Amino acid sequence: MDERSDSPVRHGEYKVRDGKLVAVDVTIADGRIGTAHVFGDFFLEPDDALEDLNAALVGMPTTATSAELAAAITARLAARPDPVQLIGFDEEAVAIATRRALGHATSWSDLTFDVIAPVVLPPVMHVALDEVLPLEVVAGRRNPHFRIWDWDSPLVVIGSYQSLRNEIDAEGAAEHGIGVVRRITGGGAMFMEQGNCITYSLVVPTSLVEGLSFEQSYAYLDDWVMGALAEIGVRAHYVPLNDIASEQGKIGGAAQRRFAGGVLLHHVTMSYDIDADKMGEVLRIGKEKLSDKGTRSANKRVDPMRSQTGLAREQIIDGFLEFFRARYDTVGSTYTEDELARARELVETKFATQEWTARVP
Repeated sequence: MDERSDSPVRHGEYKVRDGKLVAVDVTIADGRIGTAHVFGDFFLEPDDALEDLNAALVGMPTTATSAELAAAITARLAARPDPVQLIGFDEEAVAIATRRALGHATSWSDLTFDVIAPVVLPPVMHVALDEVLPLEVVAGRRNPHFRIWDWDSPLVVIGSYQSLRNEIDAEGAAEHGIGVVRRITGGGAMFMEQGNCITYSLVVPTSLVEGLSFEQSYAYLDDWVMGALAEIGVRAHYVPLNDIASEQGKIGGAAQRRFAGGVLLHHVTMSYDIDADKMGEVLRIGKEKLSDKGTRSANKRVDPMRSQTGLAREQIIDGFLEFFRARYDTVGSTYTEDELARARELVETKFATQEWTARVP
């Protein structure tokens, strides 16, 4: 890092979700912020508080965390004799933009994504690939990536911490010939039959969500899909912690896993055309969970995208791919033979074993 007082200006930006753009230009001197200029399309009252935002950053170590930077800004504003209103942004947004200027955080524009269009595989292979591919990114053999699953056989994929017997009706699963696999992320069960839902995985550096809480990171990583859904006529919004819903009800849910090495897996499953009666015979959906969603039956919890859009599943998937490619820097890709081989090995040694699937009985 350049330690000279006349070091070049470094620029960072952060767009607040449902808010305003915050940008910060800094220079570095002796391991600290030498100068800082905060600007953007936000609102600030009184306007001379902008100088306090700048002053709060000057002198902070270049290694300061987002929390430390935000605390310095809060303390500076609190020391003023008059109250300050930050409208459309907050101290954390300034801190994140500053961390990006310092090179510690990443923005979408810094990344080139591999995009992997749907490849039909047994669904358990996609579960295994969600462990293989992030490690490829850690190793530097693959870019951050966006991929859409496709499969030709039924499977229930339960969350990493769910109880097998509490979630699955073993008799119902056997009657319908539906197996069960445990994934590496938390969250709830995914009832997967051919063509009944849309699932995608997004693997990014954790620096992309630098300074965000876990709850904020879910919404941030799926902000793009809200735009993609809007283009096909679905007015969607995020319901904390990890649900995506429309005016007609829940569409889907997300889950995450963070890997050592600075990589984050974020994946989402959205219902398209689910057989709710069959799902109710295979999954044990408790009354407390249903009441939490404001419904009385599992059937009413399923709000397929087919009924809201009138589009074929393939059209929705194509729309997602087109929107993602238009929004970010992308290159086309597919699974390598080595990645598929290691996924098959993981299926045999981990994901298809009773020891793993029943690790929470």
